[in-house]
Amino acid sequence: MHNDSLQRYIRNIEDVPAPGVTFRDITPLIGDPQGFNEAVGSIVSMSSGLKIDKVVGIEARGFILAAPVAFHLGAGFVPVRKAGKLPWEVVREEYALEYGTDVLEAHRDAVGPGDSVVIVDDVLATGGTAKAAIKLIEGLGAHVAALLFLIELDALGGRSVLSGHTIHSVMTYR
Repeated sequence: MHNDSLQRYIRNIEDVPAPGVTFRDITPLIGDPQGFNEAVGSIVSMSSGLKIDKVVGIEARGFILAAPVAFHLGAGFVPVRKAGKLPWEVVREEYALEYGTDVLEAHRDAVGPGDSVVIVDDVLATGGTAKAAIKLIEGLGAHVAALLFLIELDALGGRSVLSGHTIHSVMTYR
């Protein structure tokens, strides 16, 4: 899916978080009621036909999108966070970013066998963050039905890292 009407809300910031990286700032989008509603609605529609038990949001901007998606789908919301942010027993996965490494964690009881899950995040870049989230969720026994992104940065090849999974993006930057 490609949505030109939403791209006008995305602010590009050069050299953030590292030199040579263009940060796609979604704050103008989520700050506009019509834009935010359209973005959430687009993500919800990408899960049409799927029976979803949980919506996983990846810290931090993924939370902003995943929580209202979960609400609209009548599903639970699961936060996947950076290391040390969750207060209970966790499972963890280290992953590579286009500019370094990081760790994601989820509560060990966040999902379980038989749960059907969609993973929601703001940007698909190299695919490392989403791949780590898949490993966490599948490691807990749940099935990842789809990965849903607001923005896909096609040139960074993240889709190829996630082969074998259903992937949908609202907007694609080539």
